[in-house]
Amino acid sequence: MLYLAQVCKNDFLEQYQLRLLARQETEYLWSIISEETFILLGKVNTLSEKMLVLVKLSPTGEIEKIEDATTWVLSLVQTYLKTGITPEFLQQEAEQAEQWRQSLTLQNQDLARRTLELEARREQIQSLEESLKPDLNYGQQDNS
Repeated sequence: MLYLAQVCKNDFLEQYQLRLLARQETEYLWSIISEETFILLGKVNTLSEKMLVLVKLSPTGEIEKIEDATTWVLSLVQTYLKTGITPEFLQQEAEQAEQWRQSLTLQNQDLARRTLELEARREQIQSLEESLKPDLNYGQQDNS
């Protein structure tokens, strides 16, 4: 699983550790990790304190891969923030989508009601036709 983490120094152990900040749930969905979760790195000297990294963890919690998150963060800025996609914009879009969903639900309910009404009318017409058949047959017998 992929995480966004920040490199911290554990002064007590004199080693670096990763503080997990967010976890990737799906390709475009991340969740914030609210509790402080740390993974000890050891005496790695290629990372600097406060650096943001993407870390891939195995199902058992072992570090599989660490990479600098700068390029990833810049791509987020380029993709979303440059075009003005703000939390307010996303909220407005979500509200508009909900209004469309409600409108479509009402239209679907109306269509279902009309379908039921048409079916009831069709059954009434068939019933009326059935009741008129003996009268038609009787009228045809008189002409012969």
